[in-house]
Amino acid sequence: MTVHSPSPAKGNLGEKARKLYERLRPEVETNDNIGKFIVMEVESGDYEIDEQGIESSHRLQSRHPDAVLYALRIGYKTAVSFCGGLGRVSV
Repeated sequence: MTVHSPSPAKGNLGEKARKLYERLRPEVETNDNIGKFIVMEVESGDYEIDEQGIESSHRLQSRHPDAVLYALRIGYKTAVSFCGGLGRVSV
């Protein structure tokens, strides 16, 4: 069995994901998508959007089997909250 782990040479995944999201923002931050999850394969720029994020993850993993994926909730500061509400991003 082969075990894959993220390569440290890829740099800061979170920073790369945020930069990719900023480029994608005008395209994905629509009224229909607010509150949905965007799951990104940061190295290629490929992404998927859905309500829960899990289906997006499966679709991306089928196209990029060894990829490390990054997810954000569109239009919000955080993806999930365990102790209260989610803060919206100011436009």
